[in-house]
Amino acid sequence: MTKNIIDGKPLQKRSRLRPWIFPACVAGIYLILLVITPDRAWVGLQAAWRVLIQAALPLLLAFGMMFLLNMFITPVHVSNFLGNGAGVRSVFFSAAAGIISMGPIFAWYPFLKSLRKKGASDFHLANFLSHRAVKPALLPMMILYFGWRFSLIFTVFCILSALVTATVVSLLGRQH
Repeated sequence: MTKNIIDGKPLQKRSRLRPWIFPACVAGIYLILLVITPDRAWVGLQAAWRVLIQAALPLLLAFGMMFLLNMFITPVHVSNFLGNGAGVRSVFFSAAAGIISMGPIFAWYPFLKSLRKKGASDFHLANFLSHRAVKPALLPMMILYFGWRFSLIFTVFCILSALVTATVVSLLGRQH
């Protein structure tokens, strides 16, 4: 049996049909609903199409970033910069990257998964994901609606809780 290069676990042989089971089931359900209640099914299909269109660009950007990551950055680079012993600078980098990241969170998952496979620590991934709650571009609007005091306290505690969350995930998550 072949060993996985990343974690040494045996690779499972997968059926070529397995990735298509869920989409086929959803399509089957829609076909049944089109026969039973065509008006409601059509509304559902239109909503699903809108979600697909909204998700397409962020997913394409994430896959493009993964492509560039695989072309130019080796696991050694990632491990040195975002690995367990990367230092304080890497904490600020992963936090800043989370703060400035845009788009839906699910679009970042494939990219973060590839970083993890290349050696990024659970701490840095959790730090990135947790810091996404802090958005400087939205801060003026928050101040307008809630005032300076609330906005400042909220932002500081978002940052502190992100660091706590990343620490707990690192301690309880998988070890490199």
